[in-house]
Amino acid sequence: MHTPQQLWVGTYHGAHSGDRVVVTTTRDDTQPNPYGLECTCGLPQRYTDPVALDRFAWRHTHPTHRDRWKQKIPGLRHASRPNPEQEPTR
Repeated sequence: MHTPQQLWVGTYHGAHSGDRVVVTTTRDDTQPNPYGLECTCGLPQRYTDPVALDRFAWRHTHPTHRDRWKQKIPGLRHASRPNPEQEPTR
């Protein structure tokens, strides 16, 4: 009989959004997507491919300059919109 196993694969240390984070990756043979990760920021992900898992975990903990800008853009767009309650009445 096959015993369910969860094996430790790796840990990635880095930062994003100004906070230090740690991503722990695991392999669980009982899951349809056996390769998973969980970040201390609360993000869980599952993959079928260990290479995709490794790339995502590294980029999540070491975002590129472009990644950091993409994170800021929604906030900048939102900040540029006037609040309807603050608009002057006519």
